[in-house]
Amino acid sequence: MATKNNSGTTILVVDDDSSIREALSDLLRGEGYSVLMAEDGVEAIERLNEASADVMVTDLDMPRMGGLELLKQVRQSHRSLPVIVVTSAEELSSAIAAMRAGADDYLTKPVDFDVLSLAIERALEGRDVKAENETLRRQLRERSAGGIGSLIGISPAMQKVYRVARQVAGSRATVLVTGESGTGKGELARAIHGLGPRASQPFVSLHCAALVDSLLESELFGHEKGAFTGADKRRLGRFEQANGGTLFLDEIGEIPMLTQVKLLRVLQERTFERVGGNESVKVDVRLIAATNRNLVEEVEAGRFRADLYYRLNVVQIDMPPLRVRGADVVALAEHFLQKFALENHKRVTSFTDRARAKMASGRWQGNVRALENAIERAVVLCEGSEIDEEDLPFESAPEPIGNIRIPGATMAEIERYAITKTLEATEGSTTKAAELLDVSVRTIQYRLQEYGPAGKEGRKR
Repeated sequence: MATKNNSGTTILVVDDDSSIREALSDLLRGEGYSVLMAEDGVEAIERLNEASADVMVTDLDMPRMGGLELLKQVRQSHRSLPVIVVTSAEELSSAIAAMRAGADDYLTKPVDFDVLSLAIERALEGRDVKAENETLRRQLRERSAGGIGSLIGISPAMQKVYRVARQVAGSRATVLVTGESGTGKGELARAIHGLGPRASQPFVSLHCAALVDSLLESELFGHEKGAFTGADKRRLGRFEQANGGTLFLDEIGEIPMLTQVKLLRVLQERTFERVGGNESVKVDVRLIAATNRNLVEEVEAGRFRADLYYRLNVVQIDMPPLRVRGADVVALAEHFLQKFALENHKRVTSFTDRARAKMASGRWQGNVRALENAIERAVVLCEGSEIDEEDLPFESAPEPIGNIRIPGATMAEIERYAITKTLEATEGSTTKAAELLDVSVRTIQYRLQEYGPAGKEGRKR
């Protein structure tokens, strides 16, 4: 085997059999590696505390501390160190257990040195790729969070949100944030506040749906002493608390008609009276409202005032659901993993590739809030250093499109669906369908012949 330039790379060889330990060390030195040796897990931990290693090659069956326990400790204290385990062919179950505990590869005795060299090269490449990916993910998180508050995401849908948020932040225009529950409407409101000239002033929020009608008006506008039973002193409402800053009204579509009238007056005149009082109070408040309802439909149904809707909807920003945000799902999950691992004092550091794939294929009906809850549960219940797919408390479900599922359908099935549905839309015209699909008419006709009589039905030129 040709000698490679492996200078500067250190391999830790751990085996209680001195002849095997010495033989492997001599061969590795011949390949240009630096070598550290240990006779068992206890000595291996001591070596790692004294000097750094780039790869560890360890036997599993050793006295004092075996390879499996050594691997578990290494994954806690030296989590980025690649580990290759060596076992006999009769003890493959131990090798499987080691792989589940975080080993990068395993070899059977007697060790073929060419195979070991290749395994070391793969382990080093994998370590470098993981380090590079982590650097990229950190840079993406920093770039996402740096300019738009605590929001995380680089998807095109979120970039559009960021662009509008930055444009509107410096104004005093009222903003209406729409979107499904759990998409981060409140975080966006706080980000807009933080980007604008009112950032040093109060940011006050009120969840309108959490209060009964009789208390909502008092929460918004405050009340005077004796205004109602239990009002033993004057109380400032959210508008006065937010004076000079921003007031965020979540679930604005839930407020009753009478309160809508008073809210409209504040937006128009910047004044109001406290409940039970006659004194006009003037405020300077930037209002951001949010709703998961379709306010146009609410106006048409007579449940929301049209004039208030137009006052609120000066600038509208729609928060996209998580299912259309692509790679943002994993970026958010990694953020939540770090957060909950720290809060719960857990040594959970990453996700397996299978876990990432499962998260990416999830439908996330509860959006970011559902993802956050799922990751918190996974961190709390995870027994290792990585979250695997079985640790995630949801079932991934491919998105159904017609009678096929994405993911899950073949390209041929997707193509057939696109052609047949386009032909339906063009009333069977292959010429129009070809134009819409950007293919030749001959391609459409050829595919229809493949599909048989059912595919040809209703076809026109």
